[in-house]
Amino acid sequence: MRIKQQMGIVFNLDKCLGCQTCTIACKNVWTNREGAEYMFWNNVETKPGAGYPKQWENQDKYRGGWKEDPGADAPKLNQASRFWEMISLFYNPVLPQMDDYYGKGPFTFTYEDLHSEQPTKYSQPVARPKSQITGEEDIELTYGVNWEDNGAGTHEEGTGKLDYNFMDMTPAARQALLKFENSFMMYLPRICNHCLNPACVGSCPSGANYKREEDGVVLIDQDRCRGWRYCVSGCPYKKTYYNWRTGKSEKCILCFPRLETGQPPMCFQACVGRIRYLGPLLYDLDRVAETANAPEHELVDRHRDIILNPFDPEIIAEAKRQGISDNWLDACRRSPVYKMVKEWEIALPLHPEFRTLPSLFYIPPESPVQTAKPNDRGTLDMVDGGTVLPDLKEFRIPIEYLARLLAAGNTKLVETALLRQLALREFRRQERVEGRTDDTVLKAVGLTIEQARHMHRLLSLAHFHERFVIATSRTEDTDNAPYLERGFTGYDLLAPEQSPKRRTSFHGNKMGVGS
Repeated sequence: MRIKQQMGIVFNLDKCLGCQTCTIACKNVWTNREGAEYMFWNNVETKPGAGYPKQWENQDKYRGGWKEDPGADAPKLNQASRFWEMISLFYNPVLPQMDDYYGKGPFTFTYEDLHSEQPTKYSQPVARPKSQITGEEDIELTYGVNWEDNGAGTHEEGTGKLDYNFMDMTPAARQALLKFENSFMMYLPRICNHCLNPACVGSCPSGANYKREEDGVVLIDQDRCRGWRYCVSGCPYKKTYYNWRTGKSEKCILCFPRLETGQPPMCFQACVGRIRYLGPLLYDLDRVAETANAPEHELVDRHRDIILNPFDPEIIAEAKRQGISDNWLDACRRSPVYKMVKEWEIALPLHPEFRTLPSLFYIPPESPVQTAKPNDRGTLDMVDGGTVLPDLKEFRIPIEYLARLLAAGNTKLVETALLRQLALREFRRQERVEGRTDDTVLKAVGLTIEQARHMHRLLSLAHFHERFVIATSRTEDTDNAPYLERGFTGYDLLAPEQSPKRRTSFHGNKMGVGS
C-alpha cells in the first residue's frame, strides 16, 4: 500500500446561486491576459445544456478520459493508444475548436465609437462586437461561456437537446422534460478535478503534465510543454486549454501558491453561497489503476474504497512510516471532504464513467417540486404530497438525470444522498419546530444523531476554518519540501524535481544560534 496525499474538494449544488463570482475571481487572477481570453479555469454552467465547450461530456465526439479494458490491470486511453497518438501527433481530429468555446472567438466591443468626437447624424453611437483575437469587427455572436445561463438552453429547440445527461431517457421523455411546464434547471460550477488518474497526464506526449507529490495538484510544466494539445482532448472535462499566444497548454492550478500559505483558492474564497469545501485526503495509489478499470456500476463505491480512513491506527502508522506528517494526518481527520464523501456518502464525483477518479465531488441538489396539472383557475400549481417536506418522486430534477451526471447512471447512489439530506431537514425541523428529538427518520437512512448534527453544522453554519482545512507544516520538517515554503514558487519552478536555490536547512544538530 502506497499512501498518497490529495487535496479533496466538495461543491454543494443545493446552495449554488449561479452568480459567477467565483468565475470573475479566477478570471481576474489567472486568465486576464492575451492568449487566455477564452479560458475559464472556473466556470458555472446552467444545466440542461451543451456546456462549455459545446457537448464537453460527449466522449463519442471528443474521446476524452479512459475506457474499461476487461482482463487488463488498468484502463486504456479513450482517444488513442500511445502508438496512434504519436502517428497523428500533428493532426488531432478530436480537438475542440474555437467555435466550440466561443463561436468566432472571445469578443469585446468597439468602445472607441462611444468616445468619438465626431457627431452621429442618423443614429445613436453603438459599440459593435469585435474579436479579441483577429480584431475583426461586427462579428456574429453565436456562442459563449454563459450562452445558456439561467435556462436559456432548456427547450427542445435550444441546446438542451444536446445534453449528454439525457442519454438514459427516451426521446419522448427528454422532450417532455424540456417543455415549459416540466422544465428544470440547475447550476454546475466546474474547475479542474485534479484527478487521481488524470487522463491529461496520460495523454501528454512530452510528459509536461504531472501530479504533485505533496498535495495531488495536477500541473503543466511550462518548460516541457510543446503545445501538442493532446492534454486538451484527453481531459474529458475539457479543463485544459491551449494558449494561442505562448503556444503552451494551461489549466487550473488550484491556486497552489495560496495553498502553500494556508489560504484557499480564489474561487473558494470568493464564493458567495459558501458552497465550496476543501480538505486533505489519503488514498492508496496501488489500487488506483484497478479501481479506474472497474465495471461502470461499481466505480463510485470503488472510488470511495481507495480513500483511506485517517482515524484507523494501522493507516496512521503506515502513513507516518511513509513520511506523511502528523500535521497532514490531523488535517485529514478534520477534513469536511472526507466526511461528505466517505462517511456520510452524500457527495458524488462528476461523471465517474470517465474513469479519471476526480478529487472534486458534488452534493446533488434538492430541487423544487414538480408542477401539478392546471387547477380550476387554469393556473399551474405545485404538487402536494401531503407532507411539509417533499418526497423524492416530487422533485423537479429527474433522479435519472442526476444519476447520469454524478453516478454513472446509478440512481441508488443519488437517492441515498438526497434521502439523507431530506432526513436531516426533517430531523432538524422536529427539533426546532416541534421541540422533540426523534432519530427514527435518521436511522431509516443510516445516520446517527451525532452525524446529523455535524452534517447540519457543515452544510448550513460552518465557519471559514471548518469549510477550508489546509494542512500546515513545521519549518524543521521542510528541508526536502521546497514547495511548502512561502515565496519560493512560481510558474518558472513548476517542473518536477526542481527546487529553488536556497539554504537546505535552518536546523542543525548543535545547540545554539546558527547551528
